[in-house]
Amino acid sequence: MPIQILMPALSPTMTEGNLVKWHKKEGDVIKAGQVLAEIETDKATMEVEAVDEGVLAKILIPEGTDNVKVNELIALILEEGEDVSSLDNIKASAPAPITKPVTEAVAPEIEKAAVSAHKHEGERLFITPLAKRIAEQNHTDLKAITGSGPNGRIVKADVEKALSGVGGKAAAPALTLGGHTDIKLNGMRKVIAKRLTESKQTVPHFYLSVDCELDTLMDFRRQLNSRPNASYKLSLNDFVIRACALALKEVPEANATWHETYVRQYNNADISVAVAVDGGLVTPVIKASEQKSVIELSSEMKSLAERARAGKLMPEEYQGGSFSLSNLGMYGVKSFSAIINPPQACILAVGAGEERPVVKNGQVVIATIMNCTLSVDHRAVDGAIGARFLAAFKNLIENPLGLFI
Repeated sequence: MPIQILMPALSPTMTEGNLVKWHKKEGDVIKAGQVLAEIETDKATMEVEAVDEGVLAKILIPEGTDNVKVNELIALILEEGEDVSSLDNIKASAPAPITKPVTEAVAPEIEKAAVSAHKHEGERLFITPLAKRIAEQNHTDLKAITGSGPNGRIVKADVEKALSGVGGKAAAPALTLGGHTDIKLNGMRKVIAKRLTESKQTVPHFYLSVDCELDTLMDFRRQLNSRPNASYKLSLNDFVIRACALALKEVPEANATWHETYVRQYNNADISVAVAVDGGLVTPVIKASEQKSVIELSSEMKSLAERARAGKLMPEEYQGGSFSLSNLGMYGVKSFSAIINPPQACILAVGAGEERPVVKNGQVVIATIMNCTLSVDHRAVDGAIGARFLAAFKNLIENPLGLFI
């Protein structure tokens, strides 16, 4: 009996995903461990590997298809000794992109059939599904695009060139007034919208703010980074992560999640750090951060951020977490209040450091001040606990030697 390839659940919360690309075509011989397709989840684009061997007999869901339900049949593989007649008893959950019987001999025909064909005033245009999807999302006139693929086929690069004003048959006249662009929601944006709406509507937020003086820490960081043999460059955010980790160790009541009938308090500070990516944000988790030095935290955070932006994080690298950190200081934001990421009870919003006049010993002096705001789920954490956490955090930021002890 043919092997059924189903839309995989790549995370516990995944209910549907986008089938971005097929790496194999119908008629290809498949070996275990080979990459079959790329699936876009709410957080990343992940490769799906074959676990069985055989011949890819039929692709039921073409690449570029959005909102494919988990466990929906997407392809069929014939095992050794089976032929295409074995497919007759399989009832697909979605229409196949071709109607011809599939054999190795017709593989070239299959490749042609996988390309969408459109007619405009008698002209036949060939375009790949992904290129068609991008063009439709951006309301692009296909007649104005010259295809660079086989037989003049329009591919993704052709559409992108046309959108940037390069490579089309003729540049569209510039418009100075009116118009708009409807941007289709990807899986990530849908999940962000759903989760944060639920958080704001169901979690009783309260907010605590504190100002931290940065001058001592900035001098300390400058000395570390300017060492002749230094093999690293530490960012201010690296120290903030370390301060959060040690403050959570000092005030473990803030290192908690809410679960309706109980509050779970964690032994380790697994800190979720917000990273901006195309189309949304991801919160990779630095696990047991209280056990790692500033240098180790810096190295791990750089690696997680790079892979987050490339869509290459594994689910276990962005799921879970006991506390969240969102730093918008690098964008010049002075202060803000972040929305809690359930079931976590706290998230710290960090703003930019700026020079301000402050009074010290009766004298007005200039100091670099960073505002930090803690958003708290009042069901799990009370005001006094939040205040103790911020006091511990502030002390570590203003006395950075404690970050290395």
